[in-house]
Amino acid sequence: MSNKREREYERRRQEKWQARQAEAALRRRRRVVAGSVVGALVLVIGIVAAVVAGSSDDTPAAYATDGAPLDATAPAAEQTPAAEPTNSEAVPDPALAEGREWTGELTLNAGALGITLDGAAAPQAVANFVTLAENGFFDGTTCHRLTTENIYVLQCGDPDATGMGGPGYSWGPIENAPADDTYPAGTIAMARQSNNGSSMGSQFFIVYETSKIPSDQAGGYTVFGQVTSGLDVVKAIADAGTAQGSSDGSPVSDVIIEGVKIQ
Repeated sequence: MSNKREREYERRRQEKWQARQAEAALRRRRRVVAGSVVGALVLVIGIVAAVVAGSSDDTPAAYATDGAPLDATAPAAEQTPAAEPTNSEAVPDPALAEGREWTGELTLNAGALGITLDGAAAPQAVANFVTLAENGFFDGTTCHRLTTENIYVLQCGDPDATGMGGPGYSWGPIENAPADDTYPAGTIAMARQSNNGSSMGSQFFIVYETSKIPSDQAGGYTVFGQVTSGLDVVKAIADAGTAQGSSDGSPVSDVIIEGVKIQ
């Protein structure tokens, strides 16, 4: 990253951080509400179907009229999830991934993670993540979801910390999903709505222990990066458990992304 880009990144990061701090109290209140929603979701569709459900804030067609996620166990004909991305003109150009490996650091309030991103295997996901990171989008956001049974992930990237937020657009299709549905420890992948391969936005999940995550009607989940160091930070968060005392909920202590630097 050039000095000019670094200065611009720091300026944007500081502005974003200040805005996020001002909204912190509101996010915490929303987080409590989100925990209740997660609990209800688990009762309806189970942890395997629910764990990697993510949404853009502009994809209402994938939700029932009351705002609750559609039941993933219902027949496909009853679900009618949105098949097309929303606000496609706002989605970063996949060419920005440059078809190369990117390296960087994702800093949580609990510690730093070294990461690599595969711009060749998942160009749209990497272009999206790099663009959001350089704009400070993730700074000050809360990792809102932790699962500790059957599937072992920490989910982040929602500016509202509700599991319903996003960057104002969605995109697809799915890229670089594992053929055997196995996501090794350290995998970084995109969250999305069940059965909707065009519903990715900004939410992503970090796999801290190798997990088998079954594909649904849309396929698997876009793998775009790896944690190369600091996975023990995420494992420690998982070891502390959830605020609800369940195997699927918000981390017991706030997990905040302080910044993401990519080069």
